[in-house]
Amino acid sequence: MKQTAHIYLFSLLFLFCACNRENKTNPLQPETVTVADSLEQTPPEEKPKAISAEQIEIVKDLLYDKYTLEDTYPYKDTTRSFQWDKIKERLALLENIQQEPSRWGILQNYKNRNGEAPLVRHYKRNAYKRIADTLGIERYQSVPLYLLTDTLVPERYGEDGSLVRFLADGEKFVKVSPIYIGEEWYVPKKYVKVLPDTTRFTKAIMIDRRDQNIATLEQTGEARWAVRSMNPATTGRHRPPYAQETPLGIFVLQEKKARMIFLKDGSTATGGFAPYASRFSDGGYIHGVPVNEPRKALIEYSPSLGTTPRSHMCVRNATSHSKFIFDWAPVNETIIFVLE
Repeated sequence: MKQTAHIYLFSLLFLFCACNRENKTNPLQPETVTVADSLEQTPPEEKPKAISAEQIEIVKDLLYDKYTLEDTYPYKDTTRSFQWDKIKERLALLENIQQEPSRWGILQNYKNRNGEAPLVRHYKRNAYKRIADTLGIERYQSVPLYLLTDTLVPERYGEDGSLVRFLADGEKFVKVSPIYIGEEWYVPKKYVKVLPDTTRFTKAIMIDRRDQNIATLEQTGEARWAVRSMNPATTGRHRPPYAQETPLGIFVLQEKKARMIFLKDGSTATGGFAPYASRFSDGGYIHGVPVNEPRKALIEYSPSLGTTPRSHMCVRNATSHSKFIFDWAPVNETIIFVLE
């Protein structure tokens, strides 16, 4: 009887030890499987694929149909055209920079309202006898751009109205990246207008200095844009000391004036007004046919539109077309590309 009891106790002890050994050898197996499953279920995030100019689709769906130009049209003994390849490149750029969340800003110093920019490290006097940086950007109405390694002396000037990506805030300076000239710069805070974080650019105006025309476009889907108007225009000319070329660049529509009063050259006397004026850089506006004193009535069209540069910096249009832009394009949400 005692022998049977010993055998029974020995069997129980054997089973207990075996179970205990099994528990000691297997406890990590379920955790290892769980970690592997977790890794398999969280793939790395993919960045949006860049849109190429070739992918941009442009359709004509005009909202303004007066004085409409063809894609290619005769001018004197040659032909002119809308440079759709260049326009597509800029539209692709506009879409690509907005693929990832960003804060946007505008460089601002119209009539030096935010203070005259300090002298840059290297400067010169231009044909207008005004100070400019080595790239030709004038000090007047411009914004100082500082290297990230030196906030004592600005390296160059940035054009008023330029679109910038807002990168970082600081006590006296902000870090920005201008879309047109690129790179990262420090700018004194007073020269940068930061736009709401909900800002999205879906309307664009293309101004062509070479062929003296203007097109307005509106985004209707990914890589899809509708042409709203295609018209003749006249840009600024290089004629010191008063008339200047319309600056090349990527600008934001900053303000509108139903009547923009202008002065006579070299005088404080009123010279007249330009109707339905939309300002994008310095004193550069998109506006209708100028009305000189003492006339008060609007002038709808001028045969000089679409011919040669002849304004002081502005972009002249048929007055009804400038009104279309005035009504159609929202301030701080419309991009103006000046190309050549």
